[in-house]
Parts: sequence; C-alpha cells; structure tokens
Amino acid sequence: MNEQTETTNIFLVGPMGSGKSAVGRRLARDIRAKFVDSDAVIEQRTGVEISYIFEKEGETGFRRREREMLEELTDLSGIVLATGGGSVLAPENRSRLAERGRVVYLQASIPQLLDRTSHNRNRPLLARGDPEQTLTALLEQRDPLYREIADFCVDTDGRTVADVVAEIRRRLSGDAPAEERSTKRGL
Repeated sequence: MNEQTETTNIFLVGPMGSGKSAVGRRLARDIRAKFVDSDAVIEQRTGVEISYIFEKEGETGFRRREREMLEELTDLSGIVLATGGGSVLAPENRSRLAERGRVVYLQASIPQLLDRTSHNRNRPLLARGDPEQTLTALLEQRDPLYREIADFCVDTDGRTVADVVAEIRRRLSGDAPAEERSTKRGL
C-alpha cells in the first residue's frame, strides 16, 4: 500500500450490521492507523449508551451530537473511522466525509443485516416494530446517500472480515481487478 493511502483518512459508511466496526478495527491494525468508532466515542464522552441518548433526547438530539462528533473526528489525520449508519443523513456530514478522506460504503443484504443485528439490543431504531421493515426502509432512504459520497462499495455478505479488508486495501492502492475498480463517487 502506498504512503499516501497510509496517511489518508478512511471513512466507513453503511447500514448498521454491515461490518463497519469489525472491518475498521482490522483495517486500521493492518495499515497501522488509529481506529475510531464515532458511536463509541459518543458513548464514552456522554457516559451512556446510544439507546439512552435516543430515549432522553430523541433522534434529533442524537443526530446533533453525531454532527458535532463527526466535525471533530473527520478533522483528525491518519484514521480509520467507523461511522454510525445514519451519519449520512446530514448534508454537512456527507460533505465532511467526502472532502476529508476516502469513503468506503460497506454493503450488506437485508437478511445479512437482520442476522448481524438480531443479537444486539443497543440498536434504538430496531427496538420497535418489525426489524426487517425498519432495515428495509432505512436502507431505501440511506443507500443513495451512501453512494453519493462513496469512493467505492464493498459487499460484505457472507465474507470474512479479513477478505473485506483485503479488498478495501487492493482498491485503495489501485491494485484491484477491473471489476472491483470504480472512480470516485461514480459507481
């Protein structure tokens, strides 16, 4: 991997359960960068779980905190950042992510997302109603926003973290096969 890629921020976007945290941790380790999970930093700084913030402040309050956190985190250098699934909802977040680093959209199918999120109760948007309907609606709304800012997309369905990280590294370095390559935000 070239030196430019090593010092460039890498921002992982995608729906909850797409693998942003697991892939981000491994990618950061492999390229010797610092891994940051925006939701984890919010929880650390507030001293409470995201679900509690949703309960007390609503989604609007959480999104405000998320915007402030992304402003700060995207200003860092040489990080791999796992963003929250809804971070792309705010236009200013999309601009910051697109302008301050390489954006990788981790994609997964609804069945895969359901399987990966079914054991985690700290998902406030899935706490009420039918999780499949909720994930479908969220993905319909957010998929165009992820694509708008993505340098490229990587499918994580049925793949190991190591395999996904290897593909990301190939694509960042320009060594990817033609079928994996795409131009910035021209998917």
